[in-house]
Amino acid sequence: MTKRHVTLPESAEAGLRGFIDEVDERLASDEDTCRVVNEVLVDLHGDRDAYEAWQNGEQVSNAERVRLQSYDPCNATLESEYYAEKNEEKFRRSKHLQWLWRQFDATPMADNVEFALRFREMLANHLFEEAGDNLRIFKGVTMTYGHNITVGDNTVIHDGVHLDDRGKLTIGNRCSISDGVHVYSHDHDVVDQTEVTNFHTVIGDDARLTYDSMIRAGLKIGENAIVGARAVVQHDVPAHHIAVGTPAKSVKIKPGWEDEAVPLDDVPPTEKESRRIDSELPDDFEQFDEFQRDLD
Repeated sequence: MTKRHVTLPESAEAGLRGFIDEVDERLASDEDTCRVVNEVLVDLHGDRDAYEAWQNGEQVSNAERVRLQSYDPCNATLESEYYAEKNEEKFRRSKHLQWLWRQFDATPMADNVEFALRFREMLANHLFEEAGDNLRIFKGVTMTYGHNITVGDNTVIHDGVHLDDRGKLTIGNRCSISDGVHVYSHDHDVVDQTEVTNFHTVIGDDARLTYDSMIRAGLKIGENAIVGARAVVQHDVPAHHIAVGTPAKSVKIKPGWEDEAVPLDDVPPTEKESRRIDSELPDDFEQFDEFQRDLD
C-alpha cells in the first residue's frame, strides 16, 4: 500500500514556498546565522511588535525580556555545549541551526505536516554533514550536534526520535525510523560515567528501526534489516535479518532473502571496536566534573 499525494491550496503553497526559500537563501548567504535565526523565530512566534518595542528601549517585564532574548541562539545553551570533545568551529554554526529547528517545533506550524516536513528538510541541508533528497523528518526529532549526521535519499524519521551524533551517525537510503527510536554513537564507562567513548554508528540502506527501539553506539544495522519494537540492540545486525528482544537477537531472515543473508546460526562477531572514534582534548582544557566523586 502506498500513501496518498497531498497538496496545499495554491495560496498556502505560495506562502510556504516563499518563506522556506527566503530562509534557505539567507542561511546559504554570508549573513550572520545567529541574526537569521533570531529574526525568523521572532516572526514565527508572532512577536515582531513586542521585539521591536524592546529593541527601541521600551519597558518590558523580566519574563518578556527572557522570552525575547531567547529567540537569539547566542543567548541560549544546549546540553551538547558542555561536551568536552566537540568541534568548536562546527558547533558555533550547528548550535544556531539546531536552536531554530527546536524552536520551530515549538510553534503551531510544526503540526502542519506538509509545511513542517519541507522546512526541516531545508534545515537538514544546512545542519547535517550530508542530507539526501526527499528526506522526511517529523516533529520532536532531537540530535546532539547535527553536523556529524549523514542521511541518504528517501529516508523517513518519525516523531520523537533521538539521533545521537556525539560520535558519528550514518543513515542510509530508504530507511524507516519509527516513533521513539534512540540511536546512539557514544558510550559511558561502567566505572567512571564521565569517561565517554565515541563511535561511528551505521544504519544501512532500506533498514527499518521500529517503535521505541534503541541502538547502542558503534553498531551497524545491516542493509534491509529490521529491528523490532522496543528492542535493545547490543550487537551488529546482519543484512536482511530481523532482530527482536532485549537484548536483541536475530530470529528470522526476511522472506525471499534467505540466499543473500548469513544464516541465523552463523552471525559474524560485532565489529564495534573498528568504529571507535578517538579524540584528544587540548592540553589547556579545564575539566568540569559534575559529579565530584573520588573513584580511587
